[in-house]
Amino acid sequence: MLLLEISLMLTRLAVMVAFVLLPFGRALAEDPGIAWQPWSDAVFGQAKREGRFVLLDLGTVWCHWCHVMEEVTYRDPAVIDLLGKRYLAVRVDADARPDLSNRYEDYGWPATIVFNSDGSEIVKRRGYLPPDQMASILQAIIDDPTPGPSVVSEPALVPGRETTLGTDRRNELCQNLIDGYDNTNRGWGTTQKFLDWDTIEYCMTETAQGNQTFERMARETLAAQLNLMDPAWGGVYQYSTDGDWHHPHFEKIMQMQAEDLRIYAQAFALWHDETYLQAASRIRGYLKNFLTSPDGAFCTSQDADLIPGEHGGEYFQLTDSDRRKRGIPRIDVHVYSRENGWAINALATLCAASGERACLDDAIRAANWVCVHRALSDGGFRHDAIDAAGPYLGDTLAMGRACLTLYASTADRAWLERAERAAKFISATFAGNLGYITCTRNGALPPKPQLDENVGIVRLANLLWHYTGNSEYREMAERAMRFLATPGATDHRGFLVAGVLLADREITSPPLHITVVGRKDDTAAQGLFAAAIREPTVYKRVVWLDEREGG
Repeated sequence: MLLLEISLMLTRLAVMVAFVLLPFGRALAEDPGIAWQPWSDAVFGQAKREGRFVLLDLGTVWCHWCHVMEEVTYRDPAVIDLLGKRYLAVRVDADARPDLSNRYEDYGWPATIVFNSDGSEIVKRRGYLPPDQMASILQAIIDDPTPGPSVVSEPALVPGRETTLGTDRRNELCQNLIDGYDNTNRGWGTTQKFLDWDTIEYCMTETAQGNQTFERMARETLAAQLNLMDPAWGGVYQYSTDGDWHHPHFEKIMQMQAEDLRIYAQAFALWHDETYLQAASRIRGYLKNFLTSPDGAFCTSQDADLIPGEHGGEYFQLTDSDRRKRGIPRIDVHVYSRENGWAINALATLCAASGERACLDDAIRAANWVCVHRALSDGGFRHDAIDAAGPYLGDTLAMGRACLTLYASTADRAWLERAERAAKFISATFAGNLGYITCTRNGALPPKPQLDENVGIVRLANLLWHYTGNSEYREMAERAMRFLATPGATDHRGFLVAGVLLADREITSPPLHITVVGRKDDTAAQGLFAAAIREPTVYKRVVWLDEREGG
């Protein structure tokens, strides 16, 4: 036990050193031959005055192939020469700019987008581009700036009036899930394997209805996903390539940690399989030891590479002690509201499933920090300490959901009030012609709705309506659902449609409603409340009535 405690202390010390020493975001000046700029609308004015194109290098600090692009492609003399002559080079950390990462989420990371000076797209490319290919693209654009085949006009979505999917569409999306399952290698997807949390959650709701096909698919995927668990430190790698679960990309990003933790906790509550609780606990241990700031809030990610650009496969096969001898991959120490909301929601869910109060204490500590350091005066949340173009929908949405989960876990009405204020901020700030948009800033790239965020709004606002009876929240849910139900809204998603099915199911049915009546200092009432929040139904409304609180 003493050796374990010493090991944990050393881990936390290493992480705390990282908070001080590691760079913030993607460096703009690490390639001396390229004059990198941050993203801004002013770039396009400069490009027009100087007769240049704009190249956007959109990547992340944790991404292996982003590092390879930095170390190889953007140090190539031909690439440097072409960029210097006719381009303005812009480098952006996708985690820092949800507006850009949402827009180009299908292209990265890294994603390379080239614009004309009027902001119109010429080329969009995903993934690593070697120097010769990049130089060829840059020269071809100079020779002929006509948009290439990668730039396809998005079909206009015509807003409808439907606030549900309807039977035919619902059955079609459900069949997409069944048809997309890989019965040979388990899970969904043919190239990349990862745990899609909405898909597993939908499978669990179907399991509760007695559907054994969905139960089998969920449990096979949960078992396969354990191959992406870091054996030394816990936490989950982002995904595996080669169509199986044995070729991981080693970055650990917060959304994967938080949502995998939440799903394994929910799976334990449903199936009572200790394997799932152990998986959730190992992810929680990783968060605590590596991605928790000294103040108790959560950081963003850990790099895939110990040395930028060098593949980490050999390193991540090492034991804990052997890894430490070489060093610890860098941690992105940004504390974003969105990422913290995901983690808070997951930890509160784990506490409800396991009864481990320390998980809830960690969640509350992080939530309090975010409310002090990231909250806006009118109920919303900033992304970072300073936002370049925010506020962004994702931060307030994630924190709103986290606060509602904290209310369900604690019966403390202060968290319900926080969730309501967040929802009202979303309604007042992000409502668009169709659904809700990621960001209200209307610059060179007009804002647009993103599907997953609108799924989240349906689920948050609808549940708030059931908790409060305030019809404003029902109207919010219906606005978002009209976007999700619009023909064409899910056409690009393939099998990733379970979130839409969950939103549709919840907006068309009441949640399981459990009310506990009794004093909050009464042991029997406390036991009933613990049992209520442990109940495996995710879509539920739990209320604790204590007559001393006036209802």
